[in-house]
Amino acid sequence: MLLAVDTSTAQIGLALFDGTQVIAESSWISRQHHTVELAPALANMLKHTEVKMDEIQALGVAIGPGSFTALRVGLAFVKGLALSRRLPIVGIQTLDVLAAAQPVSKMPLAAVLQAGRGRIALAWYKALKNEWKSEGAAQVTTVDALADSIDKPTLVAGELTAEERQRLARKKVNVVLASPALCVRRPSILAELAWARWQNGKADEPASLAPIYLHVGEPIQA
Repeated sequence: MLLAVDTSTAQIGLALFDGTQVIAESSWISRQHHTVELAPALANMLKHTEVKMDEIQALGVAIGPGSFTALRVGLAFVKGLALSRRLPIVGIQTLDVLAAAQPVSKMPLAAVLQAGRGRIALAWYKALKNEWKSEGAAQVTTVDALADSIDKPTLVAGELTAEERQRLARKKVNVVLASPALCVRRPSILAELAWARWQNGKADEPASLAPIYLHVGEPIQA
């Protein structure tokens, strides 16, 4: 059994995955209460599924980019479990989780997250062997800059406000917006990605696993 935890942004996600099926999945928007909500939510999930902590064999965690504070909360929580219970831990980049949920197409994919102060975190992906592969490191930009950079049909998915979706939708010819349902980061997708890496012997060292922060003069805040 693998427990996946994502606290990259205001959205928190938890999932239990046994390699064959998703035992439980939960996600919600937290109003900056990640610290006090995370442990009780896990306790409730374990209670409802009748899964015991002793049954959890590995941990998956989203490592960013995202909110400076929120990422620290999730990573500290997972590291505490890993060290106290001697569990392997697998870190997965947050935008990879979002990309993995999108149907593969011939169009390039722009995966985005809110980065605070009117900015977004952006990573580009292309389809290769029926899955999305990252093209370069994530960057900080704005929705307007992203829209201006798109000159061919492009799939855009991720955390966008209604107003940002409208601004992107003005480029009707080239921007294909993913549905809101596909723009929610699924902790079960994180669990699958982490499970695959764990099964391939690619666990991370808890002490050295660090969150990914994108800087433009100062850390990104949610």
